[in-house]
Amino acid sequence: MGYKIAVVGATGLVGQEMLKILYERKIPISELYAFASAKSEGTYVEFGNEKIKVEKATADGIAKAEFALFSIGEEISLELAPEIAKKGTIIIDNSNAFRMDPEVPLVIPEINPEDLKNHKNIIANPNCSTIQMLVALNPLHKRWKLKRIFVATYQSVSGKGKDAIDELLTSTSAFLKREDHPPKVFPHPIAFNLIPHIDSFEDENYTREEMKMVRETHKILHDPTIKVSPTCVRTPVIRGHSEVINAEFQDDFSLEEVFEVLSNAPGVRVLDEPSKKVYPMPIFCEGRDEVFVGRIRKDLFNPRSINMWVVSDNIRKGAALNAIQILEYLIK
Repeated sequence: MGYKIAVVGATGLVGQEMLKILYERKIPISELYAFASAKSEGTYVEFGNEKIKVEKATADGIAKAEFALFSIGEEISLELAPEIAKKGTIIIDNSNAFRMDPEVPLVIPEINPEDLKNHKNIIANPNCSTIQMLVALNPLHKRWKLKRIFVATYQSVSGKGKDAIDELLTSTSAFLKREDHPPKVFPHPIAFNLIPHIDSFEDENYTREEMKMVRETHKILHDPTIKVSPTCVRTPVIRGHSEVINAEFQDDFSLEEVFEVLSNAPGVRVLDEPSKKVYPMPIFCEGRDEVFVGRIRKDLFNPRSINMWVVSDNIRKGAALNAIQILEYLIK
C-alpha cells in the first residue's frame, strides 16, 4: 500500500531535493506525480532509477494526489492551493503564502507536530532561517524559557534558486578575469561580497526575510513575548545557511547543561571543539539532515545569555526535508 504524492515545482532546487528525500526515506508511494510551470512540461525528473514526466501544474492535475508538496512560489501557491485543498488533497507548502494564516499550521516536526491536528488540508513549511534557528533554540527554550534572540544570518545564494547559483559562479569567474558582470538576480554584485538585504524592505527598515523570522518564531513557539532582533545577509556561498545567535533566557543555566541538552536534542548535532578547529561550516553540511551547532559559549556580560553558531543545509532541512518530515508525521 502506498500514497499518491505530487511534487509541485519538481524541476527546482527544492523540488528535486524533495524527490531525492522521498526516495531515500522510502516513503510508501503508489503514484508519484511531478508538476512544474508550463516551460518544464514534458521534461523528466529523476526518482531513484526512474524518470518521471513533468506535467504542467493545474488544480485538477494536482488534485489527483492525496498529498502535494509545494515548492513553486508564493503567487502560484495562493492561486492553486485553496482550490486543491477543497478537493481533499493535503498540501504542504514551502512558500510564504500561508505561514501567517491563523487557520494554517506552521510546523517544524521536532518542535510543534501537535499543531498538525488542526490542519484544513493546507500546512505551511517555515522559512529556512527560522527552521534551523528554532531547532537549535527550542530544546533550550523548553528548559529555561527564551526571553530575547539576537540573530544574524549568513545565507547562501541557493536560497534564491538556480539562477542565483549561476550568477554567483559566472560573476566569480568574471571577477577573477577582471570582466564586468552586472548583477541580475541580486541588487548588487554577489561575488566576493556580502549583501545585507534579502527580500523587500518593510516598516522600520527591516526586510521581509527578517520579519519572517520574528513572526514565525512567535507562531511556532506560541509565544509572542519573545523578542527577536534579526539581520539577514546574503553571502557568496552556494549552499548552507549560517547564523550567529545570541539568546537570552529567563532562568539560570550552566554551560555544561546547555551542551547536555543540545547533544540530546532531536535534529541537532553539536560540533564544538575549538581547540581542534572543529565547528560547523556550510561546506560540510550539504546533503545532511541535521542542524549543526558550535562555538557555544556564555555571553561575557549577561550570565543568562548564550552565543552559538548554527549551520544547516537550507535546501534540505530548511525546506525539502522539513516538508517530508511533516508528510511522515501525517501518514503515521
